[in-house]
Amino acid sequence: MNAVTIVIGSICILMIAYRLYGTFMAVKVMKLNDKKPTPAHELNDGKDYVPTNKWVSFGHHFAAIAAAGPLVGPILAAQFGYLPGLLWLLIGAVIGGAVHDAVVLFASMRKKGKSLSEVAKDELGPVAGFCTGLAMLFIITITMAGLSMVVLHALEHNPWGTFAVGITIPIAMGVGIFYKKTGNLKLTSTVGFILLMFGVFMGPQIQGTALGDWLTLDSKTLAIILPIYAFFAAALPVWLLLAPRDYLSSFMKIGVFIALIVGVFIINPSIEFPAFTKFIDGGGPILAGPVWPFISITIACGAISGFHAFVGSGTTPKMLDKWSDIKVVGFGGMLVECLVAIMALIAATALQPADYFAINSTPEVFKTLGMDVVHLPELSREIGLDLEGRTGGAVTLAVGMTYIFTEIPWFAKLSAYFFQFVIMFEAVFILTAIDAGTRVARYLIQDFFGDYYKPMKKTDWVPGSIIASALACFMWGYLLYSGDIGSVWALFGVSNQLMASIGLIVGATVILKMADKRRYMLTCLIPLAYLFVTVNYAGYWMVKNVYLNPANPGYNVLNAILSVIMLTLGLVIMVAAVKKWAEMWNSPNRQLEAKSA
Repeated sequence: MNAVTIVIGSICILMIAYRLYGTFMAVKVMKLNDKKPTPAHELNDGKDYVPTNKWVSFGHHFAAIAAAGPLVGPILAAQFGYLPGLLWLLIGAVIGGAVHDAVVLFASMRKKGKSLSEVAKDELGPVAGFCTGLAMLFIITITMAGLSMVVLHALEHNPWGTFAVGITIPIAMGVGIFYKKTGNLKLTSTVGFILLMFGVFMGPQIQGTALGDWLTLDSKTLAIILPIYAFFAAALPVWLLLAPRDYLSSFMKIGVFIALIVGVFIINPSIEFPAFTKFIDGGGPILAGPVWPFISITIACGAISGFHAFVGSGTTPKMLDKWSDIKVVGFGGMLVECLVAIMALIAATALQPADYFAINSTPEVFKTLGMDVVHLPELSREIGLDLEGRTGGAVTLAVGMTYIFTEIPWFAKLSAYFFQFVIMFEAVFILTAIDAGTRVARYLIQDFFGDYYKPMKKTDWVPGSIIASALACFMWGYLLYSGDIGSVWALFGVSNQLMASIGLIVGATVILKMADKRRYMLTCLIPLAYLFVTVNYAGYWMVKNVYLNPANPGYNVLNAILSVIMLTLGLVIMVAAVKKWAEMWNSPNRQLEAKSA
C-alpha cells in the first residue's frame, strides 16, 4: 500500500459525501431556508452575535474544532495498523461526525444560538437539560486543561515556538479592527497571512537574544499565561480577537496539510505498517485495550467528537450569516478535519513500525517488544534531539512529517527546521481550540447559573461575561497548574464520545419534531446506536480492567467513580430522550411543526 492511493481515495469519498449526503441533510432533513434571518442578524449585538462572512465563519469553526484530536488520536491508534483507523475516520466522519456537527449547529440556531444544555432542556425536559449541562461543564473543563498540557510541552523552553504563537495575538487584533473598519476580506486576509508567516519565520532569529531568553519559559509560567490569554479571548468581543485569530490560524492549519498532501504526491511514501498489527486483540504498548471499542475512543476529532458540540452550540451559531452556511461550516468543516486526521495517520504509518513504537513507548516497554529501530538514530542526529520514549503522539507527527518533507531533495538538510516548525504548528493548532473552548465554557457557566440569577444568562451583560470567563479559566487553569488533570485525562476519550452521543440525541429529537418524514431521524439514530454502545462498553472495560484493577498502573478509584457518574448521566439523558420520542411519534403537533418549519 502506498500513501497516494489512500489520499486520492479518501478525498474522492469525502467530496462525494459532501456533494450528495451534505446536500440531502441541508435540503431534505434540516430544510435550510435563507429567507429566515439567522440568530446573528436577529440578536446582533456587535459582540457575541455578529453576522460573519461564510469563509471567516468556516475558518473560526474549523480552527476551533480541529485541536489535538485529529493530530494525536490517529497516531496513537496506528498501534492497531493503518486500516482500522482509516476505516473509522472515513465511515465515522461521513455517517457520524458531519451529521452530528450539522444538526447540533442547526438545533442551536433554531433556539437563537443557545448552548446544547439549554436546547436539551427545551427539547427533552429539565432533567435531561440539567444532566447535559453538568456533563458539558465536566467535559469542557477536562478538555481545556488537557489540550493546554499539550501546548505546554510544545512551548516549554522553546522561544521560537512561543514567539510564533504569541505574535498571532496582536496580529489577529489588528486584523479584526482593520476588517471591521474596511470590510475588505481579501486585503485583510492577505496582510494578516503575510504578518503571520513573518512571525513564524522570524522565530529562529530570536533564539540566543535577550528577547529569546525572555520567552524561554518553564511549564509553570506558561500554565499561568495560557489561562490569562484565554480569559481575554473569552471576554472580548468575538470580532476583536477570537474570530480573526482562528481565521488566520486556519490558513496555517490547512496550508501545512496541503503541503503535506503535495509532499505525499511527490514522494509517494509506502505505508510501512501492516493493515492490522498483533495488538488488535489488546495488550499493546500504547493502548492496552482491543481495537474495538478503543479505535472509536482514541480517534475522536477527525471521525466524530463531542467537543464539536461545544463550538457548534457556542460561538459558531451566533456568527452564521445564512442558514445554508451550515452545510459549508458544519458538514464541510468536519470532512476537512477528517482529511487532516488521515494525513496524520499517513505521517505515522509511513515510519518503520519499530521506530514508531520506540517513540511512543517507554524504553523499558519497547525492550519487551523484540523490535530493532531502523531510521530513528539517524533522525535523532539530524533533528538534534533524542526521540526515543517521547510518548503522546505529538513528536511522532513531527517526526513523520519531517521524514516525508526531507525526502524532497531541496529540503534534505532541513530536518531540525521542519521538526521545530511542526511542533510550533501543533501548538497553534491546539491553542485555537483552547480560546474558543473557553468562550464556550463561559456561555455554559452563564446558562447554568442563570437559572439561579437571571442576569447571568445575558451574554451582553458585562459583569456576567467577566465573572463567567474568569471562573472558566480558573477551573481549567487550576488543573493545568497543579497537574491534577493527569489523573483524569484517560477519561477524556470516553467522556468526549459520550458528549457526541448527547449531541446526536438532541439532533434526533429536533429532526423528529420538524422533518417531513420520520425516517430522516435515522441520520442521527444509526451513528448514535453505534456510539452509545461503544462508549458504555469502553467505560465499563476501563473501570473493570484499569481503574479498579490494583495490578494495573492506571489503578485509580476516583477515575472509576467519575466514569460511573458520566455514564449514568448519559443513560439518564437517553432514557429521557426515548420517552420524548415515544410521545412525539404519533403527536399531531409534530405534523404541524414539520409543515411550518
